[in-house]
This record gives sequence, structure tokens and C-alpha cells, in this order.
Amino acid sequence: MHDYTRPGRAVAYAANAMCATSHPLAAKTALDIIAQGGNAVDAAVAGALVLTFCEPMMCGLGGDVFAMIRLPETGELIGLNGSGRAPAGLDAQVLRDQGFDKVPPNSVHAVMVPGAVDAFSRLIGERGNLDLVAVLAPAIRAAEEGVPVCRRSAFDWRDEWGQLQAHGRDHYLKDGAPYAEGDLFRSQAQAEALKLIAREGADAFYRGAIAEDMVDSLREAGGLHTADDFAATRATAVTPISTDYHGTTLHELPPNGQGATALLLANILARFDLAKLDPNGAQRIHIEAEATRLAYDARRRFLADPDHATLRLDHMLSLDTADRLASLIDPKRASHDLDRRAEAVHRDTVYITVVDQNRMAVSLIYSVFWAFGSGLASRRFGISLQNRGAGFNLFEGHFNELKGGKRPLHTLIPGFAERAGAYSIPFGVMGGMYQATGHAHFLSNVVDWGMDVQAAIDAPRAFADPETGLLDIEAGFEPSVMAELEAMGHKINRVPIGMGGGQAIQIDWQRGVLAGGTDFRKDGLALGF
Repeated sequence: MHDYTRPGRAVAYAANAMCATSHPLAAKTALDIIAQGGNAVDAAVAGALVLTFCEPMMCGLGGDVFAMIRLPETGELIGLNGSGRAPAGLDAQVLRDQGFDKVPPNSVHAVMVPGAVDAFSRLIGERGNLDLVAVLAPAIRAAEEGVPVCRRSAFDWRDEWGQLQAHGRDHYLKDGAPYAEGDLFRSQAQAEALKLIAREGADAFYRGAIAEDMVDSLREAGGLHTADDFAATRATAVTPISTDYHGTTLHELPPNGQGATALLLANILARFDLAKLDPNGAQRIHIEAEATRLAYDARRRFLADPDHATLRLDHMLSLDTADRLASLIDPKRASHDLDRRAEAVHRDTVYITVVDQNRMAVSLIYSVFWAFGSGLASRRFGISLQNRGAGFNLFEGHFNELKGGKRPLHTLIPGFAERAGAYSIPFGVMGGMYQATGHAHFLSNVVDWGMDVQAAIDAPRAFADPETGLLDIEAGFEPSVMAELEAMGHKINRVPIGMGGGQAIQIDWQRGVLAGGTDFRKDGLALGF
């Protein structure tokens, strides 16, 4: 609960409709679309497209989308996977022959065919009330008139502009320098692309002039992408997967995203009586960190594109697996050989959630992966090109090995939490690999400590980074907590800025109201009427 003697914000309430996202203009756009007769799908897509120009280092038309939708008639949850595939002519051997042992994030070979535009088109065509012209209009206006750069985006631009290369520098720098806070960012080139999509549909992006521009720009940079790769792109319907956490059901999307990692992590945490601990204390953070190490080890072993591998998902999500992994955790001591002992048992994004008057709810996440993706953009239309291929590995025979036509392991995961008769919560947590831990952390805050969605988002975060082996810690923890964690054997990394971001809307079924929260780590808000 918010303390009105300190900075911060209280949970926001509305009776009819609400949007929570990382920029005020996108939230207002979503509500404007609902006022025009749109539903939550129309609103979420329109708001996400506006975020293309509010946070261009985080998302873009050359990125990917995952979405989960609650249908108002039945309460059923459905999912859409809008992640892109590797070009058909690319495989791991191409990069191994060039001396690489992993996919270089700023290489043209990290650029997958973007899936976002097809995903947006399918969402509007299959689930929206409005047409694509109406939904694209706010983004076209934002691109033409410009969006003032908010403070967090200015920080990101300042820190990450060195990633830009070739035509990316032409479209995303101002006189060769990063945009500053308060500058207007315009993109007439992307406005023209959006107008083509409004007139011709997604075909303009995947078969027409925009596709030609992207393919030509990628080939110029040494890519193996072809017109056929773009023409073959399709977002695919998927069925959510779930687990129970102390009476609340956590819903995630199946691989190639990492939603199963969040489910396994929740299953491990459920084996501990976290509610008796201090939510911001060393013991809670320690248990979550150790569980994260185990869950992310399973992620590395078991998750990939299910169309190209037989995944052991049932084993990963079984309660027996969670029991056996939980038994490896010493509640008082960090163990740096958890991966070895588990053998016998087995980065930049925007998020938007919208709930409308009919209680259709959308949980949608949209990203180019690293800041500005690969750093490349198409010459004519300035489409920023993601670098999701960095999610592949180059290990010969591994089920997540880079291969043409295959989707890489993804960090993107929209979430949904439901307690029958009490609440439904579409939510998301940005932050690359942190997202799975972020989902479990948010869920535990709500379920174990009864936090409202704003407090659950605001709570300080820690992350046992599987790549560095360090325990990343935000500034919100007391020094005594960090000292205790170090005494347990954790190697602490104090991060200079908040980890990721997050938004959530709680549908309170008993009172008939909406409660929204949005992250102070970004510049957005929860807005409703």
C-alpha cells in the first residue's frame, strides 16, 4: 500500500475500461480507441503501435509480438505467437565457418524476419471491432507530428545509441547524436510505411514495397534474407499453459517463449512458505535467486521452437520435478553448483495491457530485443530490425541451434493470473531474461503478501543472472539485506538503474472495478474511466 509521506503512486481505479503501459501517450491512445467503439484488442494494438515512436529503442515494426487475450463471452484465454523465423538460407554452420561460437547480436545474421506486423493485423482482423485504418491512425499521427522524448527514453538513447549502424544511424539519430529529453522524435519514413499498411494490409509489409526495402537493406549488410522468407511469415495461434500457485492460476504462453520458465519457478517457490518471510528480506531474495538458477538451467536444457524439436515440457512442468529441484536449495546458503546437481533432475521491451467494458482483457508484449535491435534499419522506411537470432545457439545438434525457418528461444512473455471468483490480472514485466523471474516475483507479491498490483510492481527486485553468475540487486533494498546475502555466499552486483518495468490491471470480480499499476522504472501510467 502506498505511503503518502513518500514519493510514488497509489493503485489506480476505474469502473469501465483501463490501460496500463510505459508511456502516457500510448495509454491515452488506447482509451481514445475504446471511445471510438474499439475493444481491448483494438486499443492494445493502437497503443503498442504508438509506443513504436515513444520508445523506438525498445520496440518497432521490425520486432516481434506475443499476446494473450481473455474472451469476455467465456473467460477463455487464447494466445498468439508473433515471433519471427530465421531466413531459410541461414544455419549455424554458416556462422561456425566464420569462426563464431555464438550469434553476434549486432550482426545481420541475428535479424529474424519480423513477426509484429502480421500479429497486429491478425489480432485486429480476428478479434477487433475496428478496421486496420482506424487502429493505425494514432501511430501515423505520432510518426508525422512527433513525440516528445521522455526522460527514461532519453537515458536509453544516450546509453545505447552506439548500437546503431548503417541506415539505423540515419533514422534514429538527430544530427548524428542521440535525441535528448524533450526533443521531438518524428519518422516521416515510418509514417509512409504505416500508410501503406493501412491501404494494403500486412501484405504491404511482407510482400510489397516495405518488404523489398527490408530485404534490399539486409542483403546490402550481408544477410541471406529473401522475399520468400518475408512472404512466408505468419503469426500462429497457441494455447496457454498454466500452473497453480497457492490457489491462483498463472497462465503463460508455450515455447518458443520462456513462459514455461516462469511456471517452473512458481512451482519451485510454492514449496517454500514465503508468506512468513519479509518480502524484501534476504531470505526471500535468496530462495528466489536459487530457484531462478534452477529454473533458468531448465530453460537452457528444455526450451526451443517446438516445431523443430521434441521438448520435454511435461517433465519441466511436473510437480515432481519442482519437488526435486526445491530439495536442492539450502535456505541459508548460496550454492554455485546447482546446475551440476540438477543434472540428475533434468533484454529491451514494451508491454501494454488493456481491459474494456465487456471485460475483454489483453496482455501484449512487443520488442526488438536489444536496444535498437541489431542497430540496423531499412534504408527507405527506417524499419528498425530486431536481433532475436541472438537467442539461438551454435551448438551442433542442440534443439535451439540456429536453423533456417526456425524460431529462436524468446524472452518475451505476456502473463495472466486468475483466482476463480476473485480476480483476473493481465500483467507483464519487461527486462529481457529477467521476465520469467519478474513474473514469479510479481505473482508471489500478490499471492503471498496480498500486495495490490501497484505495490507488487514497485517492490524492489533482484535477479540471479545466469550469464554472469551475479545476483543483480536494485537500490531499493536495505544495506543490511545486501550484507546478509553476501554472507550467504551471493556475489552482489548493484545495478545502476531499475530492472525492466511492469504493468498490470486487476479485474476485481467481486466489486466490479479495475485496479491498475504501472512501473516507476518507466514513464508510463495506468489510465481508465
